[in-house]
Amino acid sequence: MKMVNKKIMRYMYYILMFLPLAVTVISLLFLPDRIPAHYGSDNQVTRWGSKYETLIFPAETLICGAIMTAVAKSAAGKERENNEKAAVIIGMAVLLLFNLMTVYFLYADFRQISNLSDMPVDITGLVFCYLGAVIILCGILMPGLKRNSMIGLRTKWSMKNEVTWKKSQKFGGISFIIAGVCIIIVSLQTKGTACVIWSLGLLTADAVIDVIYTYIAARKYA
Repeated sequence: MKMVNKKIMRYMYYILMFLPLAVTVISLLFLPDRIPAHYGSDNQVTRWGSKYETLIFPAETLICGAIMTAVAKSAAGKERENNEKAAVIIGMAVLLLFNLMTVYFLYADFRQISNLSDMPVDITGLVFCYLGAVIILCGILMPGLKRNSMIGLRTKWSMKNEVTWKKSQKFGGISFIIAGVCIIIVSLQTKGTACVIWSLGLLTADAVIDVIYTYIAARKYA
């Protein structure tokens, strides 16, 4: 059963990895020759370009997918299989975001949208709302991670021994879930620059708190 589930996850991973490229290649047959190629911070188009520039984003998706695959294999090879599973799940979540953004911008290209504010969905809110969900997912997976050199809440203090590792991952898991929920709330209540500032501020605060905790845990459980 584990082997079957692993194969299904692998297939889903590669589908998410290559789907943006397949969809974009097909879309090239129908896209106008001139599309909005770049938007400024005010959501206004700053440059128009060739429809073939739409291939850049799928290429970045492939690169990101390959990097996360290498991370997952390295985590499994050096440590435990459940680390690989966690890395693959997070990788799939990130790739799904790339898929959603591919659809979003292809729609903007088809409609030749010059102002992203005219889109049915705010791109900043979409990205950070989804990011919040991914952070929550990370928080759920973190307590089950075994000590490794690739993924998890890793500092020189959390890596000190098995006890500090487990304590750090448990604390980090809870803090990630709280931060993810807060980011989702912020992304639903704010837009544009305000959404970015608040969300990044929450991420930074969470990271600082987590690092401080690993130091305290190392001092306490050394």
